[in-house]
Amino acid sequence: MTGEFSFRDRLTEERLAGLLGVSRTPVREALTRLASDGLVEKRADGGYYPAEPDLDGLRDLYEIRIVLELHSLQRVAESGIPHDAVLLEPLRDDWRALLAAPPDPDPSFVALDEGFHLTLCRASGNLELANMLDAINARIRPVRMHDFRTEDRIHLTIEQHLDIVETVLAGDLPDAVRKLRNHVGESMEVVEKRAAHAITQMVLRRSRSPR
Repeated sequence: MTGEFSFRDRLTEERLAGLLGVSRTPVREALTRLASDGLVEKRADGGYYPAEPDLDGLRDLYEIRIVLELHSLQRVAESGIPHDAVLLEPLRDDWRALLAAPPDPDPSFVALDEGFHLTLCRASGNLELANMLDAINARIRPVRMHDFRTEDRIHLTIEQHLDIVETVLAGDLPDAVRKLRNHVGESMEVVEKRAAHAITQMVLRRSRSPR
């Protein structure tokens, strides 16, 4: 994700095991998982290679994502039926706990992030909206992982999530809509910048590597 390997670097078990000081078995398992996450790809020669971050259409997918999420807030305002507090109150408590003890930066934080947004969507009462959001998240997940590589982004995400859910529980939906729109927009800008930087580094390493 940082561009340490070029697109044409074959990630062999032997090489990675040597670099990491472990046996080949955990490396083999890790490569399989990374492939399922879309971070490496298995090519026709049977080898694993770094996957190029897919920025094509990223903004379009983010646009669909924000439409789904904002509608889940706005439909509640239109129907007059409040969000399900049974879902949102535990969600608020979970993110309060994270604020008190933030995890270390790690791309796997994307799972917690997605869980927040899906729960917020489900609390609107329309599960199909949540299913559609889940499908969009799966498509942008490998690129969105770039958002959670630094401590500042982890902390800001936690603060913004907690602010959003508390605003929803307070019943101030217009303010919640504003905060959610800003939150997703900021995330997209960070993801685009970091993924583009990783691509540049991967290309530079490819051009410098021996042919």
